Amino acid sequence: MSKTSSINSAIVHFIHQNLIWLIVTSYLIATLLPALGIWMRQVSLGSVHFLGGDLMFTMPQLMLAILLFNAGLGVKLTELTDLFSKSSLLIGGVLANVLTPLLFIGTVSVLMKLWHSPEEVQQILVGLALVASMPIAGASTAWSQNANGNLALSLGLVLLTTFLSPLLTPLILHAVGFVTTGDYSEDLHELASGGVVSFLGVWVILPSLLGILSRKLMGEKYYNEMKLNLKLFNYIILILLNYCNASLTLPQVLSDPDYDYLLLILVVVTSLCIAAFASGHWLANYFNADRNSKIALMFGLGMNNNGTGLVLASVALVDHPQVLLPIIFYNLVQHLVASIVDRNMFSSLDE
Repeated sequence: MSKTSSINSAIVHFIHQNLIWLIVTSYLIATLLPALGIWMRQVSLGSVHFLGGDLMFTMPQLMLAILLFNAGLGVKLTELTDLFSKSSLLIGGVLANVLTPLLFIGTVSVLMKLWHSPEEVQQILVGLALVASMPIAGASTAWSQNANGNLALSLGLVLLTTFLSPLLTPLILHAVGFVTTGDYSEDLHELASGGVVSFLGVWVILPSLLGILSRKLMGEKYYNEMKLNLKLFNYIILILLNYCNASLTLPQVLSDPDYDYLLLILVVVTSLCIAAFASGHWLANYFNADRNSKIALMFGLGMNNNGTGLVLASVALVDHPQVLLPIIFYNLVQHLVASIVDRNMFSSLDE
């Protein structure tokens, strides 16, 4: 291994071990120094005429596409060959990924009628809707792999929820639209009726497919040679995207903090995340799945692609920037809960 490769390897290892703290740092920088992030959000990189409309290229959308392209590059098709034997777990995982957050959001919408600010309730419900409607995060495969989980099942959950997102995402947004009110309900129904499908098709599914195809065309040898650099680049893009999206909302939170509202968001999103991880545990027990499949289900159902949710919310719901807060909080909480689950449930079993 060359000196450069050794340095890159050490950097990637450091980032992987401290990712949650680096994301927290990006949020702090966005709060204190948001100017660069706001500029990154506003700069236009051009447009093309697509399906009867103009497709705008912005930096957050391109960064999201890069992340999904690299996720596709990480898919080795031969690792998915045994998915047919796990079809019940795969289908059950997809259903649980839809039903668990919907049941949770319905419950929260009833309980939070007691909250003193109806506006804050609507903001939280819309934020939860965007979390719930996103595909399973590609990061879940890394957590699953590190805990010696079933990688084929983990990859299958990511790919299937990603490719089904043009169907599942509008379904969830419409469902939550019926328990929200006023402008928030209208925004969710409008988003579900049109914009979200084209957004997912162009910025999520297409880059993922191109990544999978590129891995096939370049061959395993060339991919393995560039794998380390791709990981490093991916981490940089991920942190920049978090900073860019957070710069839109967090400075306002610092300038006029509403502590009870922030605490409420933290309690709600943490409860949703725990419920999602618990549903993976319950599903594995229901199907009498082995330990490796339980790992894949828990990390898969507990972690959503919030980078996509943040970009979508910041583009489509620009008149309600506060809905980004539950997504930002969930993005942090899911990694924290994942680390706790990994340490307390799985790491001890490997000793």
